[in-house]
Amino acid sequence: MKAAVLIKKGSAFKAFEIREVTKPTAKRGEVLIKVAAFGLNFADVMARRGMYNEAPPLPAILGYDVAGTVEEVGEEVTNVKKGDRVTAMTRFGGYAEYAVTNATAVAVIPDELDAATATALTTQYCTALYAASEMVNLHKGDKVLIQSGAGGVGTALIQYAKHLHCEIFATAGSESKLNYLREMGVQHPINYNTQDFETEIKKITQQKGVDVIFDAVGGKSVKKGIRLLSPGGRLICYGASALSNKNIFGKIKTALDFGFYHPAMLMMPSKSIIGINMLQIADHQPQVIERCLTQVMKLYADGIFVPTIANVYLITAIDEAHNYLENRSSIGKVVVQW
Repeated sequence: MKAAVLIKKGSAFKAFEIREVTKPTAKRGEVLIKVAAFGLNFADVMARRGMYNEAPPLPAILGYDVAGTVEEVGEEVTNVKKGDRVTAMTRFGGYAEYAVTNATAVAVIPDELDAATATALTTQYCTALYAASEMVNLHKGDKVLIQSGAGGVGTALIQYAKHLHCEIFATAGSESKLNYLREMGVQHPINYNTQDFETEIKKITQQKGVDVIFDAVGGKSVKKGIRLLSPGGRLICYGASALSNKNIFGKIKTALDFGFYHPAMLMMPSKSIIGINMLQIADHQPQVIERCLTQVMKLYADGIFVPTIANVYLITAIDEAHNYLENRSSIGKVVVQW
């Protein structure tokens, strides 16, 4: 089978090579999927840049989410069968014509759902639901800040928070993205390139701050976020895009910008910092992934989750797709198809 193999870290235009590789097989509890399309996530960019410790050694096949048709099922798999159209989360290996994954991370999709859109409903929407439903349990009226609101996870978080009637603050870096946020129902869109989100939110809330922050940026945005939290507030970190495209000194500075926190500093004002790594959840709590994926598909069927596709690229343009995502040009999910 063919796969887009990461052969060199660094620039997207020098990193990948389409190669013939060994087709995987489904072992006990696993499903083999003939891939129609796979999604890109910012963690892919970090892996390509050599900044994702869990990425496999080179040459490597990246990829966290795929959509396609079940080719083969291993022993004890009962939730899907050969021929089913599915979407799935993968622990790498998604940038290939065939991908294998745990059956708990696979969900059947309806005939009307295209493969590109289906990829968005796995990693990014499951991340959003896990963060907003299981880690913080959003409630009606909560003031919520969503960093990078125009991205895939950001879009999902906004849709879920809107469903729960939260007051939503969200950041983006261009006027077109701010308009996108407004169209989704964000009451307080903030341009992080021209406005300081901490200053703006304090002004809007009369210094009271917000209840929940979802942060995919890292660095100084985390430090500002801690200051913005009201008593009982929770800050959820699920990414560190601020580390990308920086030399070693820039990375050190950004790492220091996160700040250092002692439990007493959080206990006295009653604030929380929560970290999320969905790979670790998938490895150690596969039942959580299964539960989240089931809930995501229900919320999609109910019209609450509506993925936005930023762009769809052919496999021969994998470098362009990576560059597009890395440059923060995208609104929604970036997809590659065979």
